[in-house]
Amino acid sequence: MLTAGQAAVSPQFIPVLKKLRVRGPVGRPRTRPDAVAADKAYSSRGNRTHLRRRGIKAVIPEKKDQAVNRRKKGSGGGRPVSHDADLYKERNTVERLINKLKAWRGIATRYDKTPDSYLAGLHLRASMVWIKDLTRTTH
Repeated sequence: MLTAGQAAVSPQFIPVLKKLRVRGPVGRPRTRPDAVAADKAYSSRGNRTHLRRRGIKAVIPEKKDQAVNRRKKGSGGGRPVSHDADLYKERNTVERLINKLKAWRGIATRYDKTPDSYLAGLHLRASMVWIKDLTRTTH
């Protein structure tokens, strides 16, 4: 989902999840992944509630200020957030891809004037990364 350059990405968490499709070896792609790994920017109560309602494991560390506020509330603050540290390490795959995309200056700086031209550049760069990785694994 494309947003304004200065916009926060956290509000896009649920709309992106609604568009998500997880391919399996056979059959239609699933609309519900087993788990979602994200950084602390996505640790809001709303995002966690959405994941819990859909039966999706949240692999999102808690922000320090959220943990402090929860502890201040005592037993009314709810349970401490837990996440699978080993599964969280896999998140770096996505971070590496984003860094590869942003290596193209036009993507990192968002110089394009229209959303369509920016999205076209993003698709072009993603294709270049995919082809480069594909040729690296086949040789």
